[in-house]
Amino acid sequence: MDMTGEERIAASRDVVWAALNDVAVLKQCIPGCESLEKTSDTDMAARVKLQVGPVRAAFTGKVTLSDIDPPNGYRISGEGQGGVAGYAKGGAVVRLVDDGAGTLLKYEAKADVGGKLAQLGGRLIDSTAKKLAGEFFQKFGEVVGAGSGGASLSPSPARKEGWLRRLWRRLFGR
Repeated sequence: MDMTGEERIAASRDVVWAALNDVAVLKQCIPGCESLEKTSDTDMAARVKLQVGPVRAAFTGKVTLSDIDPPNGYRISGEGQGGVAGYAKGGAVVRLVDDGAGTLLKYEAKADVGGKLAQLGGRLIDSTAKKLAGEFFQKFGEVVGAGSGGASLSPSPARKEGWLRRLWRRLFGR
């Protein structure tokens, strides 16, 4: 599964960079994150509980940062084991670009799942991954934007609105 996207954050690039490297900020933004601990300058250990369709699992895993280019971006990769639910592994390239008073965070991610998760089907996995990414970036923007004293900025016009969000707005006007 491949995902690309961008999020406009109401904070300077230096503030966003610091937040991307702050375990406390990441922990509160990652959906289902129970623990996130830095084990070295470039490695972290995580425990995340998620539900994907009918499968609930607690994943334990390792996250590694590489190609670090402060304050412009890095590559993040990781893998986690969810017991009988299976495994997940993947990575992303994250780039930060000045955007007026804020910062544009761009990402290109790839992920792979196996075990019971893989049996659920690509559509469910893709939609769940996009939902989780959306939740992460919304929370990250709120936490980092609020912490910098900036007002919330609207999403970048280049960011595509998902089909579920469009349907929801059409049905309920929100």
